Formats: sequence, C-alpha cells, structure tokens
Amino acid sequence: MALPQRVIENEPIAAPAETPRSRRCTFRRLSRIAAGSESGYEVSCLYPDRRVPLPLGDLEASQDICRACVASYVFRPDED
Repeated sequence: MALPQRVIENEPIAAPAETPRSRRCTFRRLSRIAAGSESGYEVSCLYPDRRVPLPLGDLEASQDICRACVASYVFRPDED
C-alpha cells in the first residue's frame, strides 16, 4: 500500500532577467564568438543585398541600431 507523501513546492531560484527583446529580422546574422573563457554574439546586417555584412557590434550595441531601422517589412510577420 502506498502512503501519501508531502509535496514540497519548488520556488524558482532567480527571476528571469528583463532584457529588451529584439525583433526578429530576416537580414540580421548572429555569429557566436568565443574570447577566452567568455563567449558572446557578434551581430551583422545583410540588408538588402550585401555581399559583405555590415558589422553592428555585440547584442547590446546592435539593439539601438535595429530598433531605429525604418524598413518595417524586414521584420518577420510573426512579430507583434
């Protein structure tokens, strides 16, 4: 016979960080870079027919540039 056991509710360790979310662009390219023990992402823009990508910097630096983009049709239609 199985005895009922007390259930301990788990609490989250930490709340998710509130970071500004970038809209999904069809021309943005993310490249993972590893510098020693740290890793990050390098962002570049391929809009509209760039053979050589335009470097925008890391994720934080590219946020302002991508938000200022006036070509609204480059963002994926599933974005709000």
